[in-house]
Amino acid sequence: MLKESELHQLYQKLNLPKHAQQVIEEIRSSPPMRRVRSAAGNVSVRYPSRKMGVIIQAESHRNELAGIYEKEYDPETLEYYDQPSRIKLIYEAKNGRRIGIWHTPDYFVIRSNSIGWEEWKMEEELLHLAEQMPHRYLREKNVWRCPPGKEYAAQFGFFYRVRSSAEIDWSLQRNLLFLEDYLCADEDLDEKDVSSAMLMVAEHPGITLQEILAMGQVPSDVVFAMIARGQLYVDLRAAPLAEPQRARAFRDRETAQGYAVIASSSSRSNPFITVALGASVIWDGRSWSIVNLGATETTLLAVDGTLINLPQTTFEGLIETGQLTTPADINTSDAHYAVRELLSGASPADFEEANQRYAIIAPRLAGDRLENKTIPIRTIRRWLDRWNKAEACYGCGYVGLLPKYQDRGNHQQKISNSALETMMAFIANDYETLKQKTKTAVYGALVRKCEEQGIVAPSYKTFVHAIQKRPRVEQVQKRRGRRAAYQHEAFYQELTLTTPRHGDRPFEIGHIDHTLLDIELVCSHTRRNLGRPWGTFLSDAFSRRLLAVTLSFDPPSYRACMMVLRECVQRHGRFPQIIVVDGGREFESVYFETLLARYECSKKTRPGAQPRFGSVCERLFGTTNTRFIYNLLGNTQITRNVRQVTKSVSPQEQACWTLGRFHARLCEWAYEIYDTLEHPALNQSPRDAFAMGMAQGGQRLQRFIPYDETFRVLTLPTTRKGTAKVMPCLGVKINGLCYWSDALLNPEVEKTQAPIRYDPFDAGVAYAFIKGRWVQCLSEHYAIFAGRSEREIQLATAELRKRNQLHSQQFTITARKLADFLTSLEAEEILLEQRLRDAEAREMLALNKEQPIPAGIKGGIAEDSLLKAETNPLFEQEPQVTDSLLDSYEEF
Repeated sequence: MLKESELHQLYQKLNLPKHAQQVIEEIRSSPPMRRVRSAAGNVSVRYPSRKMGVIIQAESHRNELAGIYEKEYDPETLEYYDQPSRIKLIYEAKNGRRIGIWHTPDYFVIRSNSIGWEEWKMEEELLHLAEQMPHRYLREKNVWRCPPGKEYAAQFGFFYRVRSSAEIDWSLQRNLLFLEDYLCADEDLDEKDVSSAMLMVAEHPGITLQEILAMGQVPSDVVFAMIARGQLYVDLRAAPLAEPQRARAFRDRETAQGYAVIASSSSRSNPFITVALGASVIWDGRSWSIVNLGATETTLLAVDGTLINLPQTTFEGLIETGQLTTPADINTSDAHYAVRELLSGASPADFEEANQRYAIIAPRLAGDRLENKTIPIRTIRRWLDRWNKAEACYGCGYVGLLPKYQDRGNHQQKISNSALETMMAFIANDYETLKQKTKTAVYGALVRKCEEQGIVAPSYKTFVHAIQKRPRVEQVQKRRGRRAAYQHEAFYQELTLTTPRHGDRPFEIGHIDHTLLDIELVCSHTRRNLGRPWGTFLSDAFSRRLLAVTLSFDPPSYRACMMVLRECVQRHGRFPQIIVVDGGREFESVYFETLLARYECSKKTRPGAQPRFGSVCERLFGTTNTRFIYNLLGNTQITRNVRQVTKSVSPQEQACWTLGRFHARLCEWAYEIYDTLEHPALNQSPRDAFAMGMAQGGQRLQRFIPYDETFRVLTLPTTRKGTAKVMPCLGVKINGLCYWSDALLNPEVEKTQAPIRYDPFDAGVAYAFIKGRWVQCLSEHYAIFAGRSEREIQLATAELRKRNQLHSQQFTITARKLADFLTSLEAEEILLEQRLRDAEAREMLALNKEQPIPAGIKGGIAEDSLLKAETNPLFEQEPQVTDSLLDSYEEF
């Protein structure tokens, strides 16, 4: 980032006024105006910028992220800020009304020669916005402009630019991502390797990277580092480095440009030909159309209707020798376009039929007599008539011989326009609603409406056919909602070259996701059922390899995310450059994002409820269940038909696996079995694909993360509150357990709130931030865990936490029993107290037996109490109630 002195020099260089400087200072000192989210199919990104030293947001990894990479590695860009303060745009709406809106641009950019705002939009979106807001977005000479934004920026001497996705050079973007580890590294390279690479390129200018790497003299890491530092020149806009057979290396830029001029001057014009039905080619100065592509022969049609069959070897030889080429200037007349449309729309069977017809009428077209006596003369005259009409209309009689199946039958509309409008209105307003009415019910209402209007109602078959012709995705969304419609959306295809969905190498893209595994586990001590565990997987998108697997009985949380990253670093010494997650709250944690930023890892958030964006991990969940878990006792696949589940076959009754044993077998399956099985998408095992990718993409040791105390502390979570009170003689209480350290004896920290962190896989230790440093604190369970391996501690802690949860649930039940018991005791005390009072009353009555009872005593308190005591049901059942309560107390 710029220093204050450098910033003031830039102000003077650009001659910026005071109010412009104030705008810059406000943006530089303010956080982003909003946090971008993934919605409507976009994948948001949080990118750790080395240039800015902060997280930079991108709302789409197919648009704004390209802007980040462009600025991050552009030497002219000094600073850039995402989601800066709002600006007001005033412009004329489509209806002529003048409006003003508050707008937050995507980036504020400070360059060495200019300063201003940038707004990034998809090209398709800009075309739509230009129709809706013609005075806000307009296109001039293939460049998009925003006049109100430009007008607002001009008052400060800034620029306002609209950037389209059509401007993105995806080859450059792909190479920047590939070289990012080397662009940021500053390690010294081995001089011997550097000299070998320079000599190799000097002797063979334009040598491909594949040839350099195949020689094995220079490590791939050295080659890529030299390219990143400019010691070797590869045109990053010409070909992706991940395809080394296409990328060519030179000593410098000037040499590469010289060879490019030589290659362009010696190359032939239009050396390639499109081989497809209906395609136009030039052969011997004449224009031909390909009308048949067979296994052994290819048929060409001339403009004058001449047909010629060429053997496939001859046809391919004409292409290789350049005798058969693509027309340099294709005729774009209406007739020629119509011929191309008819030919491209015909099937191979149509061409075969047309060729047979042409062979029959060819003698007649040449002025000879017909030799075929099996075809009726009327049929031949019809074919000749169609040939002549096509010749007159399109200039190509051959297209008249193509079968026109679409012309068969009566395609005219049978129902009236009013009936059609009524039917479409009922479909849109009565059928395509959240009520999800049946077709029969809606059709009945349609018939009734048509009878009221005095028009003939369409048939039920016509009505159903009209429903089926409606857009399926929109129809399902209106009837059943967005998530149900998602299943009917077309699968996303990469129609344009951007960055590959699964990356170019291992550890480039990783997916983290959670699933509730389909198996019941039991306690290792009491054999009591503990329920189903949650599995957290970290998979490598490029090789489909499982990098790390963790288990826990706790629901998904940022603790599981951080623990799976810890597992990955422990196994591989690094984690991926990009982490793809869903929109769960556990991935929005400050601690999780801090850990990723600390080790320069970008986070991509895929849209919610759209699992295709995370298909790599979702597929692994299904594979784990079907190939591994469904072969174990206690698996829960039978519970899909819950009514068929009895106690004898219930997974809870069949469960026998403990967390420790299941975890060991799951890791064995993930790291040894699945890792070595051939993957259908790779045609090789994940392990082989991983090894091949590492050899070709480089080891990238600069991304190595030591598994030391610093890393372990960064992966430790905290409680929901984040702090704990330091209690004298007890320490800090975390999750119900007390942790102690001698550093807590300091009187200055007693009864204060200290930041804390704990290890969810080790209940024996925790950390408290005391006097500017993290202090390790030990719990009462430390003696139990001492001397155990880390894996044993992890599994024991997970089981301990689950047992405590079950104990808490059981305690709730027990507390209720105790409360009922104490309530009954209170009732019994009241009864016993009343008995004592009644006994006193009897003695008094016995002493005064001979004396008349005063009127005030009759029906008074004593007599009434005695009567109530004798008629109270509790009084009659006293021994039984007392025994049962005592039994329950003994159970408690």
